[in-house]
Amino acid sequence: MATHPDRPRADRARWRPRRMLVTRAAMGFAHGRAIAERAAAMGVEVVALSGDRLALDLPEDPRRAYADAKATLAVTVAPPSKRRLQPIAPSADWRVDLAEGCPAHCSYCYLAGSLKGPPITRVYANLDEILDGLPAYLGQGTITSRSRDRAGEGTTFEASCYTDPLALEPITGSLSAAIAWFGRWQASTQLRFTSKFADVAPLLGLDHQGRTRMRASINPRAFARFEGGTAPVAARLAALRAMAQGGYPVGLTIAPIIAAEGWREAYGGLIEDAAAALADISGLDLTVELITHRYAPGSKAVLDSWYPGSALDMTGANRTTKRTKFGSEKQVYDAATMRALRDFFEERIAAALPAARILYWT
Repeated sequence: MATHPDRPRADRARWRPRRMLVTRAAMGFAHGRAIAERAAAMGVEVVALSGDRLALDLPEDPRRAYADAKATLAVTVAPPSKRRLQPIAPSADWRVDLAEGCPAHCSYCYLAGSLKGPPITRVYANLDEILDGLPAYLGQGTITSRSRDRAGEGTTFEASCYTDPLALEPITGSLSAAIAWFGRWQASTQLRFTSKFADVAPLLGLDHQGRTRMRASINPRAFARFEGGTAPVAARLAALRAMAQGGYPVGLTIAPIIAAEGWREAYGGLIEDAAAALADISGLDLTVELITHRYAPGSKAVLDSWYPGSALDMTGANRTTKRTKFGSEKQVYDAATMRALRDFFEERIAAALPAARILYWT
């Protein structure tokens, strides 16, 4: 995969933006001011904007513009439209956004083509308003709230649809605040997040009351090379073990599953590594989510511009077109490939992780 001089090293423990833009409205919230103060203490250039429009002033060269945007963190205010929650099948009842955008450099990025504009990461200063709006959705979802198989999870809120909140946690504190808030919420509910990062130390001492499930997003080493700027997979599994030992329900998000040459050996080894990392944990509450690689024509065009020369196969081999309920198209693996993948994962997970519940396959 082609590299870029401004791309973070994959073994860097924490992401730190080069600059932070803080809107005028964001500075009106204590959480926004705390983020700005924390960034300044870390040596980040903090730019207080005179208004609420993000002035990016990016270079004309697309690759330089991409690098500059990826190195920028903006602190903004989530408007009412962002605080009206949307269902997020098959993961959870509702999507709750603490931020939008991700500092990682994954050449299959799910956000490419989904979020408009340059790929800067935006975090929300009005976290209290976001959280205070959640009780209105209690019992209203259809994925877990009314599911026979997943009703025990309660009403679920997915915090990592449009971001990786753990990646941003050292500078925002938003994830810790949300976990503590859910811990105080005396209701049948669960906060969910998945991550390719591993710095869980700030989360281990929180009074979570078992109402937050962390999942590690993992891929075998052969395919983790497509996940630039993230924590090594072994570190992610170690972080998951630490969270499980801290009483958190945990999970594995094996995604995206890539049916490239050698995939059986690669994913078989990954499942064994996960089993070893989670061995001998008393009361382990473990789920597995299985998500195959797919892409839309629009996202492929964006990814090709971001990561020219990537070895990730998006040629259309072993693919078929799937039309979504919204009329858009995605390229997914064909029926024979999907059947072989699913049979393999269900068999291997049952053998290596018999206590795990597979939540869904897609």
